[in-house]
Amino acid sequence: MKKISQRDIAKTLGVNVSSVSRALKGQKGVSEELRQKIARMAAENGYQANVRASSERYNTTRLIGVVVPDVAFNHNSQIIKRIESEAQKAGYLCIVTDTDDRYDNEVEIVDKLLDLQVAGVIVSLSQETTDYSHLLRVKERNIPLVLFDRAADVNVTSVVINDADSARQATHYLIDGGAQRIAFLGASNKLKQTADRKHGYLEALRERNIPIRKELVRCHDASINSGLTDTLALLDLPEPPDAVIASHGLLALSAYQAITSRKLRIPDDVAIIGYMSDWVSNMPTPRISYVKQNPKEIGTKAFRLLLGQINGDDRVRRMVVKTRLEIRESTRNI
Repeated sequence: MKKISQRDIAKTLGVNVSSVSRALKGQKGVSEELRQKIARMAAENGYQANVRASSERYNTTRLIGVVVPDVAFNHNSQIIKRIESEAQKAGYLCIVTDTDDRYDNEVEIVDKLLDLQVAGVIVSLSQETTDYSHLLRVKERNIPLVLFDRAADVNVTSVVINDADSARQATHYLIDGGAQRIAFLGASNKLKQTADRKHGYLEALRERNIPIRKELVRCHDASINSGLTDTLALLDLPEPPDAVIASHGLLALSAYQAITSRKLRIPDDVAIIGYMSDWVSNMPTPRISYVKQNPKEIGTKAFRLLLGQINGDDRVRRMVVKTRLEIRESTRNI
């Protein structure tokens, strides 16, 4: 005989699963009348908490799947470290996997995590991902799911930075420093992250009445090779850029290498702002100005949102972690 679940109780009483979960755990936020109804229904139908599960809502293990494009990339590794720390405090173990930024790998990994009956999945999408059916399979099986950093326009809880606004602020800073031909180096156009950052860049140009030049926008791949190729092509233009916004750390480093290889001075000939980690931005000389993200906060929020779902929170939420612009020597003083 199938045991009654929290979802069954919620459906019968016409309330949220989260309310049932709080009532059965004796938590606040549920009226006494509803608490008694839930308790009575649970008792009459032989409800039992699933000891094997990390929550009473899913028949799962105490494993959390974490899927990232590149586990070695410093930004990702900092987020993973915080997710693992938060998971350990809550009694979970993380399975961390690397897609090598490929869609087919991402799909295969997600399916394998589902086979392992993980308690939840936290994903940063690959550059190639445009089909989200594998994510929908996770939701169809009622497995908690959170996207972070690289999210998508799908009905899934996510944690991102203020991508558009941060790029807008960076572009304004370069314009205020005297730049007139600002290039944008992006990852794949398939990524919502790239689209949002490009949108902020274009919005800033319009706000300051700077002509938009399509030849100054290059969005191909978040890699050193792509960044070198695109930056050298930009420098070969009849009117080359006098500043570059690189929307990924690898693109910022490759832009730096390409510019210095042409014996150009940073920031006198070409200024640079990147999206980078602290220690990476301090490596070259002059040091690179960058959009400072908060990987610890991203990781913390991602896991806590997942834990909320495990404990019965059915809401689809989008959390935005703010950034700030850190000025180093690669931009002109204002």
